[in-house]
Amino acid sequence: MKGFRIGHAQDDVAATGVTVILCEEGAVAGVDVRGGAPATRETDLLDPVNSVDRIHGLLLAGGSAFGLDAASGVMTYLEERGIGFDVQVTKVPIVCGAALFDLAVGDWRVRPDRAMGYQACLDADDGEPAQGNVGAGTGASVGKLLGMGRAMKSGVGWSVLREGELEVAALVAVNCLGDVVDPERGEIVAGLRDESGKALVGTEEAMIARWGEKRNLFSGNTTLGVVLTNGAFTKAEMNKLASMAHDGYGRTLRPAHSMFDGDTIFALSCAAVEADLNVVGVMAVRAVERAVVNAAVRASSLAGLPGRSELFR
Repeated sequence: MKGFRIGHAQDDVAATGVTVILCEEGAVAGVDVRGGAPATRETDLLDPVNSVDRIHGLLLAGGSAFGLDAASGVMTYLEERGIGFDVQVTKVPIVCGAALFDLAVGDWRVRPDRAMGYQACLDADDGEPAQGNVGAGTGASVGKLLGMGRAMKSGVGWSVLREGELEVAALVAVNCLGDVVDPERGEIVAGLRDESGKALVGTEEAMIARWGEKRNLFSGNTTLGVVLTNGAFTKAEMNKLASMAHDGYGRTLRPAHSMFDGDTIFALSCAAVEADLNVVGVMAVRAVERAVVNAAVRASSLAGLPGRSELFR
């Protein structure tokens, strides 16, 4: 999409990575954090009461809170190119970000860092981004209620909708506690497996059946997403758009927004065309739905976790 460049970098052996969205001309941005265990960076800047009205980069990272270190590489890349908020002595790039918990997959000792963030910037272009086991989705997984032995691999998904000049896209790194449901078919496409490992069972049903158990479910969650549009909106409206887009999580992730997830959606606008926020909200929900499903379908087996394509041939 014009106005945005997307890049990935990852360590396939350690199973972690980062995805960056660069907007060198500046983008109006908003955010909505719904999960109970988020790891975020500079999200307070997106509150409409605060002064900064545009950002220059967005980081989605693995590595839990450690992975936020990769934002330093994004800042270095942008500063070298004279991009950022002018503070006279230099320009300070405004880079927001969020991280998902993938330390239970691959090598937990390896986390995204400054070098990986910088490399993702070098990889960035304005074409359709790669999907599956790339970037922030490299170590992503789903269906972890009963442990990693019953989980499945997930990754990064992308979807773009166009209506005339209006464009709305979504990129999502799916790393949820529960299942991914295709809302068009009403079926689970990835998630909690049964004891045989060859069939899917509903996470929500399993949770309800175990209602009296106080389980430690902090085994690697949080789904991160970003909605991109060329619709022209204020910062307050972009925060509302991020809020509306969470319906896409609600329709595809079962459960969504639990206390063991840090589910977050950013919304970025390059402000090219006038559009109705309600319409863009509807399109954003659909784009998020498709991106979530694509993330589960495009992921392949990695670090002992089976991907859908290998499990259901």
